[in-house]
Amino acid sequence: MDQQMYHYATVSKALAELNEKGYTVDYNLQEDKIINSPQDFTIQEVYRYEGQTDPGDEATVFGIRSSTGELGTFVAGMNAYTENTAAMVLNELFIKGRQEHNENK
Repeated sequence: MDQQMYHYATVSKALAELNEKGYTVDYNLQEDKIINSPQDFTIQEVYRYEGQTDPGDEATVFGIRSSTGELGTFVAGMNAYTENTAAMVLNELFIKGRQEHNENK
């Protein structure tokens, strides 16, 4: 599936939209699974929330599918992108997926 990127006014709107699509697992509570087994996850959708006045308010909401078919979300604030974090692993998966998609065109 092609990765889809959306822009929403708030993180809660993005989470509500994903929940309606069946993304019910909160992967923020299971970061270790993503960090230890990134190959078991694919990013299906990405929602970006851009802070109106403070760039520090920016966040990314990932819609993720596990290798077992489980759908869930992960919310990463701008400060979450440091080494050995689930946010960094997901960002790398997203970039890799986009590169593979562009190579297959």
